[in-house]
Amino acid sequence: MLHLEWIDYLIMVIYFVFVLGIGWVLKKHMKNASAFLEAGRSMPAWVAGLAFISTNLGALEVMGMTGSGMKYGMLTTHFYWIGAIPAMIFLALFMMPFYYGSKARSVPEFLKLRYDEKTRGLNAILFAIMTILASGISMYALALLMNSVLGWDFNLSLWAAALIVLVYTYLGGLSSAIYNEVLQFFIIVIGLLPLVILALMDVGGWSGLKESLAPIVEGKGYASDAYLTTWRYTADAKANPLGVEWFGILFGLGFVMSFGYWCTNFLIVQRAMAAESKAAAVKVPLIGALPKMFIPFLIIVPGIIAIVLANDPTSGFALPLDAAGHPKYDYTIIMLLKQYLPTGLLGLGITALLASFMSGMAGNVSAFNTVWTYDIYQSYIRPITKDKAGDDKHYLTVGRITTVVGVLLSIAAAYIAGKFGNIMDFLQTIFAMINAPLFSVIFLGMFWKRTTGHAAFTGLLLGFFVALIHHGLTIPYGSDTMFKGGWLSQILGIENLYVYPVEMAQNFWTAIFAFLTSVLLTVGISLSTKQLKTDAELKGLVYSLTPREKVTAAEWYNRPVTLAIVVGVVMIVLSVIFW
Repeated sequence: MLHLEWIDYLIMVIYFVFVLGIGWVLKKHMKNASAFLEAGRSMPAWVAGLAFISTNLGALEVMGMTGSGMKYGMLTTHFYWIGAIPAMIFLALFMMPFYYGSKARSVPEFLKLRYDEKTRGLNAILFAIMTILASGISMYALALLMNSVLGWDFNLSLWAAALIVLVYTYLGGLSSAIYNEVLQFFIIVIGLLPLVILALMDVGGWSGLKESLAPIVEGKGYASDAYLTTWRYTADAKANPLGVEWFGILFGLGFVMSFGYWCTNFLIVQRAMAAESKAAAVKVPLIGALPKMFIPFLIIVPGIIAIVLANDPTSGFALPLDAAGHPKYDYTIIMLLKQYLPTGLLGLGITALLASFMSGMAGNVSAFNTVWTYDIYQSYIRPITKDKAGDDKHYLTVGRITTVVGVLLSIAAAYIAGKFGNIMDFLQTIFAMINAPLFSVIFLGMFWKRTTGHAAFTGLLLGFFVALIHHGLTIPYGSDTMFKGGWLSQILGIENLYVYPVEMAQNFWTAIFAFLTSVLLTVGISLSTKQLKTDAELKGLVYSLTPREKVTAAEWYNRPVTLAIVVGVVMIVLSVIFW
C-alpha cells in the first residue's frame, strides 16, 4: 500500500469533481442520438487531436508500457515510433478523407458502404468484443491501483471505478468522453513528469542509468546496451529482450499491427470523425502524433530505471510475484510512485494514473455504444422508421442503456485481464487477432476497386480464425496459463507447434499470419467473384474513383502535408538517436 495524506486525497477528489462536472454540464446538450454518440461532429482539430492520443494513453500506455519498459527496455518504443507514426500519417493523408467524406458514423458502417451488410455485421461484432475486453483491461488496472493505494478490496475497487465512468459517460456521451480525455492528457503529463525527473536523478542521469544497467543486462546474456537501443540488436531474435528480429518488428508491428490499429480501430478513428470539418479531421492524427513520440520518456524510461532498482538490494524496490514466482510487471508504475513521490506529488501521480485508466475505459465504452446502437441494434433489431424525431429519441435511450450494459460486460472482462502478467501483452493479443485482418480488408477496399463483399467477409472471418488457431497452437516460453496461448494444443492433447521467446513475439507473428491469410483470401476470392457495386456507388469510397479534394490551409505550417513532414522527420531523428 501507498501511504497517502489528506492533501493527496484532496487532489483526487478535485479531479473526480471535474470529471463528473464535465458530464453534468454536457448533459443538457444530449438531445439526440447524434449528439450522444457522435458529438455532433463539432470538435475543433486540437481538441479532437488531444483526445485522439489521450484515448490511446490509457491503461495500456501507462501501466502496461511501464511494465513493458522494465521487461523489454527501449525496444518498447517501437510501439510509439515505427509502430505508430507511419500509420498515423497514412491515416491522416489518405484514409481520413474517405472516412469523413463518406458520412459513415463508424468504421463498420464504412464497410457496409464499401462492401455489404454481412461484412459490416462481422466487423461490428468483433469490434464490440474487442472494446469490451480493452475496457476490461483498463478497469482491471484501475481496480489494481485502488487496491494498492487505498487498500480497498479488489472487487469493491472494480465496481467503484466502473460506477464513476458509467456516470459521466451516461450523462455526456462521446462529448463528455472527449473533453475528459483532453483534461486527462494534461493531468497525465503533469502527474508523471516529476517521477521521471526524480528517478533519473537518483540513478545519475542517462549516463548513470547506462552504467548501472550494463552488468545487469550482461548477466541476462545480452549486450551491455541492449535495453537502451531500438534496432541495433534486432538481426537475431535471441540478441534482444523483445525476442523478435527486425522483420517481425518492421512488418508485424510497423505495418500489420500498427496500420491495423491506427487506421481501422474505430475507438481511435471516432475521435477524428467527431471533428468539425474534413480539414480538421485530416489534421487530428498529425496533432496527436507530436506528443505521441515523446510519451516514451514519461512511461518507458521509468520502467527501465526500475530494472536497476530491482537489482539493487539497498533500494527497497521490489515487484510483487505471482503464484508461479514471475514478477507482476503491471505493478511497476505503482511501486515507482511509492519509491519517489512525496506527499502532494504522490496524490498528483496517482491522479495521473486514475486519469489514464478512466480515459481508456470511457473511450472503449463510448465506441461500443456507437457500434452497438448503429451497426447492430439499428441494423438487425429495430431499423429506422418514418418517425425521425421518435427514432432519435429511441436510439438516444438505447445508447444510454448500452452504456450501462457495456460497463457491466467490461467488469467481467477485467477478471480475464487479471490472468495476464502484463496487460500490454494481453491487449496486443486482441489487436493481432482482430485489427490485422480488418486492416487488409479496408486497405484493399480503399485502393483496389475490384475487391468484392464476399471476398472481404471471407478474408476477415478466416483471418481472425487463423490468428485464433496460431495462438492456440503456440505458446510463449514459461507460460503457465492457457490465456497466453497453447489452449488448442491442450484441448487436442498435442505438443505446441512452436515456443516463442516472449509473449510479444507471439503477438507479432499472430498478426502477420492473420494479415497474410486475409490478404490472400480476399484477393483470390475477389478475382473469382463479381463486383456487385458500380463505379458510381464506389465513388468517395475507392481512391482511384474519387476526385482529389486538396485539404489545405492559408498558413503553410498549418497544412496537413507540412505537419506530416515535421512528424516524420522527428520520428526519424529519435530512431537514429536511440538506434
